Amino acid sequence: MSENIEPLAVLSTDPNERMWAMFCHLGTLATWFPFANVIIPMTIWLVKKETSPLVNDQGKEALNFQITILVGYAICVPLCFVLIGIPAIMALFLYHVVFSIVAAIKSNEGLAYRYPYTLRLIE
Repeated sequence: MSENIEPLAVLSTDPNERMWAMFCHLGTLATWFPFANVIIPMTIWLVKKETSPLVNDQGKEALNFQITILVGYAICVPLCFVLIGIPAIMALFLYHVVFSIVAAIKSNEGLAYRYPYTLRLIE
């Protein structure tokens, strides 16, 4: 059973790279401005992807997670009319916040974190 679990790869020991990778994940929590949860990690990723392997990897991971979250919200909103969407949106919000913080902590340690249940559209 434990052979299916991949250890997280250490991609960087540079504190500056780790900080920018962490900001890719924490920027996704900026949901008060429309689409800031996508714009912030995309901007960091586009600026830093050529110079930092960790930011390149974690920026793509953060963007894939945000696309997955947006798809989840798009599914949950129409379900609000039958009342199942309200608890689904609350659960999705909790999932979004918790795993974004976990990813930020792991990337600040220089590790290549992978979100669970995420569409991998950006390779």
